[in-house]
Amino acid sequence: MTLMIAKLTRRTLIVASMLAVGAAQAQSWPARPVTIVHPYAPGGPADTMARALAQQLESRLKQPFIVDGKAGGAATIGTSLVARAKPDGYTLLMGTSAGHVVTPLMQKIAYDGIADFSFIAMVANQPNVVVVHPSLGVDSLKALIDLARKQPGKLNYASAGMGGATHLGAEAFAQAAQIQLTHVPYSGAAPAMKDLLGAQVQMAMLNLAATRAFVADGKIKALAYGGQKRTSLLPGVPTLEELGYGNTATATWYTLAAPRDTPAPIIEALRKAVADTANDPAYQRVLAAQGAEISSLSPAETTAFVQNDKAAMVKLLGTLNLLAK
Repeated sequence: MTLMIAKLTRRTLIVASMLAVGAAQAQSWPARPVTIVHPYAPGGPADTMARALAQQLESRLKQPFIVDGKAGGAATIGTSLVARAKPDGYTLLMGTSAGHVVTPLMQKIAYDGIADFSFIAMVANQPNVVVVHPSLGVDSLKALIDLARKQPGKLNYASAGMGGATHLGAEAFAQAAQIQLTHVPYSGAAPAMKDLLGAQVQMAMLNLAATRAFVADGKIKALAYGGQKRTSLLPGVPTLEELGYGNTATATWYTLAAPRDTPAPIIEALRKAVADTANDPAYQRVLAAQGAEISSLSPAETTAFVQNDKAAMVKLLGTLNLLAK
């Protein structure tokens, strides 16, 4: 009995010591630069929003916030890097459904997209838009569908990565429209747009942030918008809902997350800073220009949102026969 008590006492002291160290680290955080990783290529919507958020966090938390794009692996390279990082608040992730939910459902990977993270906040939500190269010669979604039906599998569409909203939205649309399209995945929206502009692919379902400037210049045509209502940035473009394809209107969401077991005081400090950022007019203008809707979910609400997204993706991926065997 004495030996057991001694073991329990020693274990209690170890746990108490670990908690004390964690509390001390949290109180001094941040004492050096913080890195925000996003799992996409530089120059795309994720990169733009991560940099806007980093600038705001830097001004509020008085340390540099560095953005690092780690593209590849259907968003798993950057996501995995943060999952394995030390939970000290110095490596964060601006994540999306691809890295947290979809790719882990489609293939076996070395991390759990939800359990291995402490979610801090929902940053933004970006509806997608169906765009085509002008050389395709279509001016409406109906014309695109008619053309695709005449040429099964011959039309290529670009996505920002396997398993992301831009991929699954296009696949869901193709299934609903009863057409066959060929998927060409890229490491982000920026390289996908580059090949669409060069007509290496004929169409895409990408974020408004990645497409709006080129739509305005007439370099690509927007046929349908995935938001709940029309956007003032593309007022003449109907929504997928209006056209009868509302169930295919997937959006790209962005969360801020830390590795699992990051001390609660650090999570709270980041939560407060992100909440304050959401009310900043300059930040609001940046996200509005990206066609992004600012969100204000708490850590618990964000975790629940991601879990609900996973449940929805299990159904969608099952319908598309894309779940890992």
